[in-house]
Amino acid sequence: MTSPLDPNVSGSALRILITGASGLIGSSLIPLLEQQGHQVLRAVRRPPLTPDEVCWRPLTDAKELPTEELEAFEDLDVVVHLAGENIATGRWSEKKKSRIRSSRIEATRNLVSLLSRTSSPPDSFISSSAIGGYPADGDDEMTEASPLADTFLGHLCRDWEESSVPLGRVGTRVVHLRIGLVLTPAGGVLEKLLPIFRWGLGSRLGSGRQWMSWIDLDDLIRIVSLSIEDSSIDGALNCVAPGSVRNIDFTSTLAAALNRPVAPPIPAFIIRMLFGQMGQSLLLEGQRVTPARLNSLGFQFLSPDLPAALRNQLR
Repeated sequence: MTSPLDPNVSGSALRILITGASGLIGSSLIPLLEQQGHQVLRAVRRPPLTPDEVCWRPLTDAKELPTEELEAFEDLDVVVHLAGENIATGRWSEKKKSRIRSSRIEATRNLVSLLSRTSSPPDSFISSSAIGGYPADGDDEMTEASPLADTFLGHLCRDWEESSVPLGRVGTRVVHLRIGLVLTPAGGVLEKLLPIFRWGLGSRLGSGRQWMSWIDLDDLIRIVSLSIEDSSIDGALNCVAPGSVRNIDFTSTLAAALNRPVAPPIPAFIIRMLFGQMGQSLLLEGQRVTPARLNSLGFQFLSPDLPAALRNQLR
C-alpha cells in the first residue's frame, strides 16, 4: 500500500488532466506524475496536436461546446486545475482585476460545469488557490480554518474556491491548494529578485516587517502529488513551508546566500507610486501562514526553512 507521506511513489496509475500545464507548477508537476506511471493529459487552448492534449476553452460555457470537446473530458480520474492569469504583473487597473477574476472564477465555473456534465465526473478535483486571501500583516498564524479577508484578494480566493463546490455535489473530492510564494529561479518572485540581488541592489521593501510565507517548488509538487494520492485530503490545504519570515529577514537571507550586500530600503510610497494596489497588496503586505493540515498529516518538507530552500534552488 502506498503511504500518503511518500508521494514519490504511486499506488495505481491514474488518468490525470492538468490545466495550466505549461506554467511554472504544471511543467514541474508533469514529469513527477509521469514518473509515477500516471497518464497525464494537458488542457490546451488550441486544437490538440498530440494524443496527450485536450482542447479546453475556459471562457466558453459548457452548454456551448461541441460534443467532441465534451467527450474529451470523459473517463478522468483526477483534474489538477492550475490555470489563471498572473496577478503579479503590472498595476491592478479595473480591467486587469476583471481579467484576473475571469481567468479564475469564470474559467473554474465553466470547467466544473463541463466535468459535471460528463457521464462519470472525476474522483478528485485539485484546484489552485492562494494564501493572499488571508488577512494581511497580522502576527497571528493563519491556518486552513482562518477566515478569508474582506479585500480584493480575499473575495477573489473565496469566489474562486466556491466555484468548485458543485463538483462536490456529484461525488468529486475537491481540494483547494492555498499556495504561498513559490521559490524557484525558473519563475515567480525568486526569478525576479535574483538579478537585483546579484547586482547588490536587493533591499527590504517598506518597513520590511510584512510576512512572507513561501514554499520550495520541489516541496510544492510533492504536496500536489500527495493531494492526488491521499483521498482523506479535501477542502483547503495551505501549501507553505513552516518557516515564514518577515521581508527584512528574507532580504538578508537571500543576500547572504548570494554573498552580496543589502542595499538601502525602498520606501513604501515609491512602491505604491510605481505599482498601485498591486504593490500594496503583494509587496508591502503579507500573511503569516502555517501548514497546519500538512503538519497533521506528517508531511516531511525537504526545505522546511528559507536557507534550506535557497540552497536547494540556487545550487
